[in-house]
Amino acid sequence: MARISISEAAAHQIRHVLEERGSGEGLRVAVKPSGCSGYSYVLDFADSVEADDQVFEDHGVRVIVDNDALSVLDGTEVDYVSEGLNRFFRFNNPNVRDECGCGESFSV
Repeated sequence: MARISISEAAAHQIRHVLEERGSGEGLRVAVKPSGCSGYSYVLDFADSVEADDQVFEDHGVRVIVDNDALSVLDGTEVDYVSEGLNRFFRFNNPNVRDECGCGESFSV
């Protein structure tokens, strides 16, 4: 069975954004063919859970992944980091074999 985990920092940020929005089921994570290495992550906040979605819950928040992206994301930890003035979601994905130089895309 596939697994996606959520760090406490990511859970805090997801909860914060959902509270600001006033609604939502959780963070939707997808992948799309892109860039020089093959795939890129696509993030959105989900207002509903579809029939072909898998829902992963940690620290009281949900990450929603459609079945098509599950094989690429299996085992990934969703984290939220601060580096200098930048704050962003980071994906600690054990399936990644290579990343492009700019960090925008990856291959599995």
